[in-house]
Amino acid sequence: MRFRHSPEIWSSFPELTCGVLHATGITADTDVTPRLAGHLDVARDRLAAGPEGGFPEIQAWRRAFARMGCPPTRYRCAAESLLRRLRRDGDLPRLHPLVDLGNALSVRYAVPVAVLDLAGVDGDLIVRPADGTESYLTLGGEWEHPAPGEVVFADRGGHAHARRWCHRQSGASAVRAGTAEILVVIEAMHAGAAPTVRRMVDELAAALAEQWGVPSRTGVLTSQAPEFAVPVRTA
Repeated sequence: MRFRHSPEIWSSFPELTCGVLHATGITADTDVTPRLAGHLDVARDRLAAGPEGGFPEIQAWRRAFARMGCPPTRYRCAAESLLRRLRRDGDLPRLHPLVDLGNALSVRYAVPVAVLDLAGVDGDLIVRPADGTESYLTLGGEWEHPAPGEVVFADRGGHAHARRWCHRQSGASAVRAGTAEILVVIEAMHAGAAPTVRRMVDELAAALAEQWGVPSRTGVLTSQAPEFAVPVRTA
């Protein structure tokens, strides 16, 4: 299985930096609360100085959304949505320890993080413009069809695992209690994105090693190195 972006994406968004992490052996019984607190405190301090709409990381995604024809205050990247929720509620919901950790990293750095259960992904996963034939399963169990041209995470079977480049997982690949093998995608567009994404990938890999006791494979993708290969598991 491979993860990559289509040439159209790299051509239209050359400023993109993407970090990828793959791991197996994830469980839902790990307590990550101490790690969450530190990340969330950093995000709260930053929000106290001004709303998330002024963050350069969020502004970069808003510009990208505008280029895609998506009104940037109607369709928001996952990091902006989480920051809005944190500012409003003072906290984030707890869903699964790995998802919670990804969300906490996302608000700390104001960068979108997608965590996918690979059991729900059919073959290669490509970030590309939709052709209109893809199917997307919402978390509520409803099927949708992305509009032609919107950016999706599409697998070999024509399933979209995120719509409008918002990094919100589909019902097919959302992490749940029984999830064991995961792929994490971290994407940023702002000036200085490369070191930020590298830091986030390294921090997440360290957390998996310390909290779950599992190794990770990581990579940072660019237009010159656009592909991440996930090894095939053998019985």
